[in-house]
Amino acid sequence: MDNLEPRLKSLFETVFPEMPPEKIESASQESVENWDSVAAITLLNLIEEEFGIEMDLERAAELTSFPRILEYLKERGVQTAA
Repeated sequence: MDNLEPRLKSLFETVFPEMPPEKIESASQESVENWDSVAAITLLNLIEEEFGIEMDLERAAELTSFPRILEYLKERGVQTAA
């Protein structure tokens, strides 16, 4: 079962608790008022912990939306099983 997306959604819910769940899949720095540098770092740290990877900080500036982060994780070959 592919649970990558629900796990990532859960992290977004943690960092952005005020965001309605139906908005997460389209969330981006432009659409989320509270997505500042602190939130971005927090999100990246949680992703590292949750998926057991080290984020490529050179690409971190590109990770500005839920879809981009999801694609990045898939490119990295993150395991979809818990």
